[in-house]
Amino acid sequence: MGAVLEFADVTVRRGEATLLDEVSWTVEEDERWVVLGPNGAGKTTLLQVASAQVHPTSGVAGILDEVLGTVDVFELRPRIGLTSAALAERIPRGERVHDVVVSASYGVVGRWREDYDTLDHDRAASLLTELGVSSLTDRTFGTLSEGERKRVQIARALMADPELLLLDEPAAGLDLGGREDLVSTLSVLAMDADSPATVLVSHHVEEIPPGFSHALLLRQGAVVAAGLLDDVLTEANLAATFGMPLTIRQEDGRWSARRQTRHR
Repeated sequence: MGAVLEFADVTVRRGEATLLDEVSWTVEEDERWVVLGPNGAGKTTLLQVASAQVHPTSGVAGILDEVLGTVDVFELRPRIGLTSAALAERIPRGERVHDVVVSASYGVVGRWREDYDTLDHDRAASLLTELGVSSLTDRTFGTLSEGERKRVQIARALMADPELLLLDEPAAGLDLGGREDLVSTLSVLAMDADSPATVLVSHHVEEIPPGFSHALLLRQGAVVAAGLLDDVLTEANLAATFGMPLTIRQEDGRWSARRQTRHR
């Protein structure tokens, strides 16, 4: 298997702030990664680099056999499927759900005068069915629930058959039922051998779908631990990441964590 991401000492600075601090990280094409860390850990910045939206201040970021700074990012970005709150905000609320998905073929947000062939429309319809939201095809994006919007965004991210799928906090804002529905959907994708390499950013171990294989833990822009999920998700590593003693459990492929209680 080949690597889809190869970061070597990637650092991102904005003024006096260091958002990423010498991050070295490799993602192979058959791997599914979760990136965990507290607010301000650098998770979103990491995905912005991985999606060719932000260039490193120093270090080397390899993406899909290209190196940021030496490649036309407008040719690279269509090979990457991305969901994020920032992208969702750009989707017109009056846009028909089918058009939200099919317009990803051109890498645009908001359909205008593009021409799409039957294969494009068929793929959009198939993805909406696969994500369980085919009934929403003719609804407008602004009328959807938060959970429905998340599923439509994932369908859009998969529209161009990406080589890399990046999901920035897809469960944010969902209630318990919506979160569980989304985790189940992402688990099905993770276990599909034909799915692209996937990186999921989250604050919570409870949001890790079964089928994910690796974890990267970040704190203050630096890597705390990275590797196989079972090796990385330890109480010691999570305590170092979140700055408090935590008890972690795994049951039926799902993880949970809570603060350790002191006994007198």
